This record gives sequence, structure tokens and C-alpha cells, in this order.
Amino acid sequence: MHQYDRLREQYPLFRYVGYHIAETETTYELTYDFEIPTLAEFHPRWIFGKNAAHPIHVQTDAVFRNLVFQLGMVELVSYWKITCSPRVEIAAGALEPEQIDWWKTLYFGGLGEFFYVNGIKSDPVYFMDITATGAALPLPAQPQGDLSGTLVPIGGGKDSAVTLEVLNSLKADNYCYIINPRGASIETASAAGYPPERVITVRRTLDARMLELNREGYLNGHTPFSAIVAFSAVLTAYIHRIGYVALSNESSANESTVANSSVNHQYSKSFAFEQDFHTYEQNYLRTGVYYFSLLRPLSEYQIAGLFARSPQYHAVFKSCNAGSKQNIWCAHCPKCLFVYIILSPFLSTAQLETIFGANLLNDESLKETFEKLTGILPEKPFECVGEREEVNFALCETLRRMERAGEPLPALLTYYRTTPVYATHADKKNPFPSYYDETNLLPPAYEALLQHALESMKQGGDTPC
Repeated sequence: MHQYDRLREQYPLFRYVGYHIAETETTYELTYDFEIPTLAEFHPRWIFGKNAAHPIHVQTDAVFRNLVFQLGMVELVSYWKITCSPRVEIAAGALEPEQIDWWKTLYFGGLGEFFYVNGIKSDPVYFMDITATGAALPLPAQPQGDLSGTLVPIGGGKDSAVTLEVLNSLKADNYCYIINPRGASIETASAAGYPPERVITVRRTLDARMLELNREGYLNGHTPFSAIVAFSAVLTAYIHRIGYVALSNESSANESTVANSSVNHQYSKSFAFEQDFHTYEQNYLRTGVYYFSLLRPLSEYQIAGLFARSPQYHAVFKSCNAGSKQNIWCAHCPKCLFVYIILSPFLSTAQLETIFGANLLNDESLKETFEKLTGILPEKPFECVGEREEVNFALCETLRRMERAGEPLPALLTYYRTTPVYATHADKKNPFPSYYDETNLLPPAYEALLQHALESMKQGGDTPC
């Protein structure tokens, strides 16, 4: 019997028991209660700062309490996946049948990598049966008004830095949003010119028992973290009376990680989730906050071109998950190699080596990762990386740049020139510099700012080096 089936049989029930809101003078402290009967209880915590100008009456503000409950709904999947219990009982609140379907869609899509990596064959209908037995909250018929400004979630990578630059003219009315601050995220906000009072930070703490069970061999794997960003960012915007949440997810996030499948490491960064969440907010959260991704029309290639033109971020940004705790580029993982490649048409080899500490295209130990990124192998790395076509066109541009400059080709580019993938792309016109995905949720004023940034890049030339 597969471990998945054995655990589901042994632990048939997962419960979202409730949540607690404690207040201090400056914070709202949220504690969630989950349990897998006979195995474990879990009590993850969040801490949100208060808005002194607009205090929330915790006991009577139904919108706030509903947001807290809904954040627990997305938090629970990290604990549910330990045993993948077939029955999920929601005692903390009420859900309409359409909401239950919505959550099952998010869970199944967001756990696509988890199921794939663990060798689990699951079904989008029968993998989970949700019943909600809690009390309903009386939400207002219309969302509240008087919201202004933009909240920009910052992870410390190049994408959110580009969003901050595109929105630079609105800086006086904007805020950065950071979950569990680290060096790169704080330094990115600072490099963009945001003072500490315009940077809103929250704390998320995982339950230690979950980590223990992971070490003991219970099921573990990727969960839809960007959905947690979505719910927590809208809750933060509601607390601080901010009208827009502007993500930095690009069109490339829509591509599946495993070729010819729906398995997508970036499911909760995809437009499918963005649109679903946008609608869910309108129907079931009613905060009045408008959620969208500013960079959705763009490719990773264009974002890299825009980022290359903002050198103030080059020394501080970090996208490497393996090195995040040390605030470094590990220079050995798929994310490091992808970011190196996608920036390589726009920055010199010397500039790239200064950022990453090494020439990653000269590291033959990364050959298999290189083959996955280019599509020589069918499965992309399970990381937030761009489309295979973007990688190939970036490499072709870099080859031409290096040959024009008379630079010797590094090992992986020398190998790349011998592959059929290179032969396929070498003489093709690169479509990405002029790419624009019209399937997006950008409000007109924000779209105008993005178009202006693209036009400025074209007029200035794509390659600042």
C-alpha cells in the first residue's frame, strides 16, 4: 500500500477547529487550531501590526474576522498534507458549496507538485471531502470604501524590485509588504527609497510539531505559498486602508513544470489563481481591496531587461531559496542558474559574476539543471523559473553578445551549441522583447505606468552593458 493510502486510512479526519485573536497595544496576534485526531494538534501563529489611525473592533468587524478565518483555510493545507486525510471538517466557520469547490480547486492545483513528487495518483474530486459546520459571519452587501494607495508584496527577488520601479511615481502613497523579513526583502525596499514607516511587516510561525512529523517521514512537499501571500496581503491592506495589492507574477508563471501536464510549481502565481482569487475576494471577502499582478502581461525576459536597468538593486536582490537564510546566492541551484541565464543578455559576464560570485555557465555540475531549464529534458526544475522558450532565446542572445565581444564561451554554452535545442532557436526571431499578454487584471492607470516603463526600455536600448 502506498504511504498516501495507508495514512488516509489510518487518519481519516483533519479538523480546522478554530482561531483566536489576541490584541496588544500594537498588534493583532492570530493563532489557528488544527488537528489530526490521534496524531497531533497544530497551532501556527501570525502577527499583524495595527493601524493606529483606523483601529479595528475585533469582536464586531465581520469582514476582519472573516479574513482571519479565510487565512486559516489556506494555512491548513500545510498541515493537512502530512496525512492527506480524506475528510476535512471546518468547525471554525461557514462555507457555501461554491466556496468549498473553490478551495478544493486551490488545494488540488497548488499541491500538483506535492502529488507528483510523492508519486501520488489523486483525483480532483475525491482527494478531499470538505464539510463546514461553523457559524456564518454577516458580511456587508457592499465592500467598504475610502481605500487608497498600493501594497506591494516584496520577496527580495528581481520581480518585486521591477514592480517598485514601475510604481515609482506613486511611491508617496504606497507601502511594501514583507512576510518574515530577511536581508534581501528589507534591502530591496530600502533601495527603492521606502522608509521604515512605509514597510509593513508581518510574522508567520509554523508549528514545530509539523516539522517534527516531516522529519519522522510523514508526507511532505510544496504547498501554494503565493496563496498565503494573497490572503495575508489583503488582510494587511484591509487593516491599513490600502486600495490595491500589486503582485509581481509574470505571464511565464502559467507554464506547467512537467511538460504535457497540469503540474505547475507556480500554480498560485498563475493567472488562473489570480483571477479566481480576485473573484473570490469580491464574492466572499468584500474588503474593497483590488488584487492583481502588475507584471502579468510580461515575460521573464522583459522583466530581466527592466531589472538590468536598475543597478541600485543588483547588490541586494536574492531569489535563491537554498541560500535565503544566509541571504546569499548558493550558486548551485536551479533558481540561481535561471536568474543568471535570464539576466545574461542584459548584463556583462563581469557584472553577473559580481552578483552571483561565480560564472554559473562555466559550472559543469549544473549541466542537468541546464538541460531541464532549456527543455533538453522534459521536466523543468521545481522552482519559480521562466518558460523554456525564454531560457533558450536568452541563451542565444548571450551567445551572440559574447561572440561579438570576442569572449570565450563558458562550458555550458559550448555544450549548448551542440544541441538540437540550440539549432531550433538560433535563427528564430526572439518574440519576447515585444511580448504583451492582454489576459490580465491591470487597472488602466497601472497599465499606463507599465507601458511607459516598456517604452522607456525600448528607447534606451535593451542592453545597458
